Amino acid sequence: MMDMNFLVIGGPLVSLLAGIAILIWPKLLNYIVAFYLILFGLIGLLAVI
Repeated sequence: MMDMNFLVIGGPLVSLLAGIAILIWPKLLNYIVAFYLILFGLIGLLAVI
């Protein structure tokens, strides 16, 4: 089972790191958004199962 503290802190932390990376490398935006959506989609599906 996924620890709830990771879900509470993990989302904002990933968002912050993604925002910083986008500022440094703007072309990475598509990859970062895709990875973020896939990651949290999988976490959401696995939490339901």
